Amino acid sequence: MKYFEVTFTAQPCNEIVTDVISAITAEIGFESFVECEGGIKAYVQQSLFNEEELKSVISDFPLPDTQISYSILEPEDKNWNEEWEKNFFQPIVIEDRCVIHSTFHKNFPKAEYEILINPQMAFGTGHHETTSSILGELLDAELKGKSVLDMGCGTSILAILASMRGADRVTAIDIDDWCVNNSRDNIALNNINNITVELGDASLLKGKKPFDVIIANINRNILLNDMPAYRECMHQGSEIYMSGFYVQDIDAIREKGESLGLKFVHYREKNNWAAVKLILE
Repeated sequence: MKYFEVTFTAQPCNEIVTDVISAITAEIGFESFVECEGGIKAYVQQSLFNEEELKSVISDFPLPDTQISYSILEPEDKNWNEEWEKNFFQPIVIEDRCVIHSTFHKNFPKAEYEILINPQMAFGTGHHETTSSILGELLDAELKGKSVLDMGCGTSILAILASMRGADRVTAIDIDDWCVNNSRDNIALNNINNITVELGDASLLKGKKPFDVIIANINRNILLNDMPAYRECMHQGSEIYMSGFYVQDIDAIREKGESLGLKFVHYREKNNWAAVKLILE
C-alpha cells in the first residue's frame, strides 16, 4: 500500500505543538509520526488522504500564535531493512519478558519470548507506544487455549506473541496487502503455524465464530466505526484490547464500548498514547 509523507513545519516548534499536530492529523487518518528538525513527519495511506480535511484542521489549529506549514512527498521505495538497521530499529524489550529483533541484529537481550521480524517499511516494529502497550497487555493476559483476533495486524507481532503465549487459533486481518505479505513472512520466521492472515476490513468478521480475545490497534475513528462488528464476534467473557488513540480519546472509546454492553476494565498510558481493555460480561 502506498503512503504519503507529510512534513509539518511549525513556528514555534516544541513538544506541545508536535503532539497537537499528531493528535489532529490522527483524527483524519494519519498513522505514524517521526519528529524532525523544525517539526514532524507524518504518514498516511494515499487512499485515505484528503488534503481538504488537512487544510481544515491546520486552519483551525487550536494553539494561538502558532504557524503551521506542510509539504507532501510520496516516499521512494527503499530497502527498509537497511534503513532501519542504519538509522532507527534497535532490539526492543517489553517488560523484560519479550524481545523483538530483526535478522540483522547480532546482539540482543535474552527474554522469555523472542520475536523475529523483518521490518520491510518504517512501521510495525514494536517501538510505537500503542504497539508496546498492547504487547504489555498480552504479557499479562491469560491466552492459553484461547482464540484470538488481531485487527489491523500490521507486521503481526501481536498475533505472534499471542501464539507464543499459548493461543489456540489466531486470525490476523489487515487492509494492506503489504502487511498481509509481511505478516506471513514474519510468522514463518518464527515457525508459527496457527495464525491465519486475511486481507480485508471488519466486513470479514461477518459470520465468523466468536473470539475469546480481540486485539485492535488501529486509530480512534476506525475503532469507533468498527466496534459493533467486534462486538458481534464476542461471547460472554470475551476480552478486547484496543489502542491507536490518545488518552483524551479514552472517554469516547469507553462510551462506545459501554453502549454495546462492554465493561471498561482499565487503561494504560505511554507518552499520552492509550491502550484500553474491555470485557463482555
